[in-house]
Amino acid sequence: MKIIIKKQLFLYLIILFFFSIFHLDIKSSVGNDSTISEWFINYTGGFTKRGIIGQISIFFSRLFLNDLRDVIFYFQSITVGVYYILIFNFLKNVRCDRIFLLAIFTPIFLLYPVAEIEVLARKETFLFIIILIYLAIPINNKNLITLSKLTLLPLGILIWEPLLFFILFWIALDIIYNKFKKLDYNFIKNFFTYLPTILLAGYIALNPLSNEEHAQMASILKTEFNEVCYMSCGRLNSSASIIQNFQHNLGKYSLEVLLRYFLIILIGFGPLFILLINSKLKSQNLFFFKYFKNLLIPFLFILSPGIVLFAMGGDWGRYVNIMYVFSIIFFISLYKNNLILIDNNKLQVNFINKCNKKIFIIIFIIFCFGWNPKTAITGDVASLPGYRIPYKFFKIISN
Repeated sequence: MKIIIKKQLFLYLIILFFFSIFHLDIKSSVGNDSTISEWFINYTGGFTKRGIIGQISIFFSRLFLNDLRDVIFYFQSITVGVYYILIFNFLKNVRCDRIFLLAIFTPIFLLYPVAEIEVLARKETFLFIIILIYLAIPINNKNLITLSKLTLLPLGILIWEPLLFFILFWIALDIIYNKFKKLDYNFIKNFFTYLPTILLAGYIALNPLSNEEHAQMASILKTEFNEVCYMSCGRLNSSASIIQNFQHNLGKYSLEVLLRYFLIILIGFGPLFILLINSKLKSQNLFFFKYFKNLLIPFLFILSPGIVLFAMGGDWGRYVNIMYVFSIIFFISLYKNNLILIDNNKLQVNFINKCNKKIFIIIFIIFCFGWNPKTAITGDVASLPGYRIPYKFFKIISN
């Protein structure tokens, strides 16, 4: 039986938002927090990757003569709040069976940034907002869709340039929305809407800050705001080139790490994989998709450029979260717009849907609140985030 979880989802997001604001407030005063350091990146030393949000924060700090960390805290709180509002609006009317529930409440989705606060309010949150805004556009409004690709996607690159690794989600939507059947003139013409995004990403990748420009940015942060350019901000200098980014992970790979993350992805994505295996597009003859019996392999192909992230950085748990957010949002968008067929007969004979209610509740609690991946590649799997999040809150306020 499928249900609408509007009230439960609202309560869940309110709780997550409360804990998010609580931890963001604490993080704003921590001198070595990676989230804050990422928001320090700006254009005062010259144009650089990920600088637009820091530059806006500095502008408002100067305008209102306010502490830079306070301004960043306000912006982070607003960003997280907007994300939760858009997620609620996106999911509120979705009819869910048990597998859908597990796919929505998996600990690598909404719970993850609150369980691993190093990930909380990182810049990929803006990308989640961008895709949710994009998917809110009616699929028959071609002009607005085109305009959004020409504006929102380049903006996303300015905020966090690895957005380029997820551009296939937009291209796949184009194929489905426009019912492209082959690589023809219309398909190629549509591809040109991505050129500003691709060219901007290429320019950013090939033009890192020089040592002198980085020193100027660090100097302004120190002299005007009494802030040190550390961690993400500092790495603009130490890992500026493409090669340096790939070298960063050397020595961290091991069979244990690869096996751990294979299982994290297999289990965390598991409910979504089940849905994908039992789903297919209503239009059966679309370019690329027509070669597959279900949506699993096309989804894995669309996700495949994200593997580059794992090779370039060490926040593997964070990257799993990013890949999952794009995946579940994309799939549910197709489902909401009645663009896919789900084989409900096969889903109903799945163990999850066949087991009795008490057993499912136990499975739900263990799966959704019993574990989560740590942020860094070297971190093990964390346990019981559903318990540790409120425990950490009460421990802090009682001291």
